[in-house]
Parts: sequence; C-alpha cells; structure tokens
Amino acid sequence: MGRYMSAETRGRYTKPISRSEQSSPRWYGRAILGLLLGGTAVVTLNYLHALPGAVSSWYLIVGLALIFGGFVLATRYK
Repeated sequence: MGRYMSAETRGRYTKPISRSEQSSPRWYGRAILGLLLGGTAVVTLNYLHALPGAVSSWYLIVGLALIFGGFVLATRYK
C-alpha cells in the first residue's frame, strides 16, 4: 500500500444507484400537475366567487397548500 490508494481500498467508494431507484413512479408527475393545477383552480375560483359560500380565506389557504404540495413533490422528482 503506497501513498496513493484507490477509493475502494480506502472505503470511500459508493456503488452506483440502479436505474429503477433513480426514476420516480409514473403517477408522480401526474400528482405534481394535479396539485399545482388544483391549487391554482381553487385560488382562481375563490376570487371569481364561483365556489360555494362567500369568498373565504380558507379557500385561499387550501389552494396555496395544494400549490405548495406540488412544489414539494416537484423538488423530489427524478
């Protein structure tokens, strides 16, 4: 063992991740789009007075939560 050792002998080698673990499931992209579009629709319909009841801040909170959920999923998409 000389001065220069390979990464494998030093224990610093990480095996490559298999292709099946690198990609997201098929439903994942649809879930992202569903949350983003659903949240946008709720916020838009709230301001157009098209939802049941009066204009409510709860509709806005639900819509923003859906959009936030879409962004969280999008950051984990592979």
